Amino acid sequence: MSDARNPLVLDELKETDPALRRAQQGGTGDLGAIYDIPVQVSAVLGRATMQVSQLLKLGRGAMIELDRKLGEAVDIYVNNRLVARGEVVMVGDNRLGITMTEIVKTDRAG
Repeated sequence: MSDARNPLVLDELKETDPALRRAQQGGTGDLGAIYDIPVQVSAVLGRATMQVSQLLKLGRGAMIELDRKLGEAVDIYVNNRLVARGEVVMVGDNRLGITMTEIVKTDRAG
């Protein structure tokens, strides 16, 4: 895994995660062993709640109003855990990507 692909996340982890910091400083464990573990990354544009009857009426071209405003940050989840927020950007001619703008810090206790 290359630091160039996602420098914001990796730099943030290097600064905040004590286990990662210890491993990089020659502490216990080798992080190279975890670099090839796949994780699921999801970007959520917004959410909507509707009744089943409304859902069944949806067809091609139907519009679903989401709970976000235009330009509002999208949520980025890794393995179903909120880790960051970002903005939608164009990558190349016809692809979308997300630029991370904020790392969400969570309490890992409990």
